[in-house]
Amino acid sequence: MGGEENLLTTRLLARLGLGRPELRAWALYDWANSAYQTTVIAAVFPIYYQRVAASGLETADAMSRFAWATAIAITIVAIVAPLLGAIADHSAVKKRLLGTFMGIGVASCFAMFWITEGEWLFALGVFIAGNVGVAGSIVFYEALLPHLARPGELDRVSSAGYAIGYLGGGTMLALNLLLIQNPGLFGLPDAGVATRVVFVCVGVWWLVFSLPLFLKVPEPRALAGEAEPVSLRRGAARLMETFRELRRYPQAVLFLFAFLIYNDGIQTMIRVATIYGESIGLDAGRMILALLLMQFIGVPAAFGFGALASRMGAKRAVFLGLCVYSVITVLGYYMTTSAHFFVLAALVGLVQGGTQALSRSLFASMIPRQKSSEFFALFGVFERYAGVLGPLVFGIVVAYTGSGRQAIIAVLVFFVVGAALLAPVDVAAGRLQARAAEEAL
Repeated sequence: MGGEENLLTTRLLARLGLGRPELRAWALYDWANSAYQTTVIAAVFPIYYQRVAASGLETADAMSRFAWATAIAITIVAIVAPLLGAIADHSAVKKRLLGTFMGIGVASCFAMFWITEGEWLFALGVFIAGNVGVAGSIVFYEALLPHLARPGELDRVSSAGYAIGYLGGGTMLALNLLLIQNPGLFGLPDAGVATRVVFVCVGVWWLVFSLPLFLKVPEPRALAGEAEPVSLRRGAARLMETFRELRRYPQAVLFLFAFLIYNDGIQTMIRVATIYGESIGLDAGRMILALLLMQFIGVPAAFGFGALASRMGAKRAVFLGLCVYSVITVLGYYMTTSAHFFVLAALVGLVQGGTQALSRSLFASMIPRQKSSEFFALFGVFERYAGVLGPLVFGIVVAYTGSGRQAIIAVLVFFVVGAALLAPVDVAAGRLQARAAEEAL
C-alpha cells in the first residue's frame, strides 16, 4: 500500500512539474522570495510607508516618490544584471551571484525594522536596496531553469514555481497579518512595532527557505573551454557579443519587446495596487486580506495555466491573461469600495502567475541553454525596464493630475500594445533557432 501511495505521489509531482528533487528545490526559491514580493512590495510596506514613513508628505507627493524609488531600483538591476549574467555563463557562478543579491535583499528586510515616523527617505533607500536584491536574485534563479527542466517540462516547471511562490507568499502574508492585527498575542506593544517585526520575519523566511536551492540544485558548468575569472570588463565584452548574437534569434527578440510592454502593465499593477487603494480611502486591512485571497487563488490558477498551455499553447494562454488584465485595468479606474478591490484581486490571482510563468517558459524555450544567464539577464533587463516605465508613468500622471485614477487607466495601453507585438511571434521557429544554436556551441 505504501508503495502504491509513493508511486501516485511521484506521478502527481511529475505532472505538476516537480518530479525530481532538484526541481522542487529550485521551485522552493519562489516560495522563499515571494514573502518579500507579497509583504514588502505589494501589501504591507506601501501602506506603512504612506501612513508612517511619509506621514509629513502630501498624498500625491508620497505616491510619486514611491513610484520613482521603484523605478530607480529596477534601473540599477537593469544596468548591472546583464554584465553579471554574461560573467555567470563563462565562470559558473550563477548560484554565487544569486546568493549575493539574496543577501542584499535579506539585509534590507532587517534594516526596515528601524523605519519610524517621517523617515521617508531612509524607508525608500532601504526599499530600493531590497528591490535590487530580489530582482537581481531572480535573474540568476530563472537562468537555472533551462539547465534543470527538460524541453517538454518547461511550461509545467515554470508554472509550478509560480504556484509555489503564491502559496509561500500567501502563507507568510497570512502570518504577518495575524501578527499586525494582534500584536499583544506576541508580546508587542502596538501594530507599528509589529509591522517592523514583520519585515524582519520576511528576511528570515527568505533566507531559510533559500537553502534547499543552494544544497540541491547543481551549478551549471561554464561553456566548454571558456571558464574564466570574474571580471566586469570581460562581462561587458561578453554582453556585447550577446547583443550581436541576438540577430540569430529574431523570434526571441520579438517576444522580448512584446514582453517589455505587457509586463510593464503587470508589474505596475502589482506595485501600486495598495498605495492607490490607500489614496482613495480603502481600508488597509481589507486590502491586505484581498491580496491574501489573490495569493491562494493564484496557486491552482498557476498550475491550471500550465495545463492550459499544454492544450492550447503557451502563447494563446498568455493572450488570455492579457485580455483579463485589460478588463481589470478598466474596472480599477471605477473602483470605489473594498468589495471592488476584492473582486479585482481575485481576477488578478487567476491570471498573474500563469501569464508570467508562461512568459518565462516561452522565452526559455527559444534560447540556447548554454547561454541561459546571458539571455535571462537580457530577459531581466526587459522585465526590469518594464518595471521602470510603468511606475514612472504612474508617478508622472499622479504628479500632473493629482489623481491615481488617471494613472491606473493609462496602464491599459501596455496590455493592448504588448498583445499586438506578441501576435506575430512564431514560437515554433524560435525553438528551432535555439536548438540549432545549441548544436553549434
